[in-house]
Amino acid sequence: MDQKEVFDKVVAILKPFVKSPEAFAAVAMETSIMRDLKVNSARLVDVVLEIEEEFGIQVKDDEADKVRTVGDAVSMVLSKT
Repeated sequence: MDQKEVFDKVVAILKPFVKSPEAFAAVAMETSIMRDLKVNSARLVDVVLEIEEEFGIQVKDDEADKVRTVGDAVSMVLSKT
């Protein structure tokens, strides 16, 4: 699976949790999930759980804590698949 495929899937997972449609319309690897997309920390946990399910991976708590941007999530998935 390549970076573009993972990015597209991560973005699709994020979509229902996003509180800032304007920022979501311009989502990129460097987009901050919490600051730009306005996803709160509790919802970010749900996002990580969805990522685990979608990609069939296990994400440790300390790894999940490092996910700040869309790119962080994509890199994490790529490192585990």
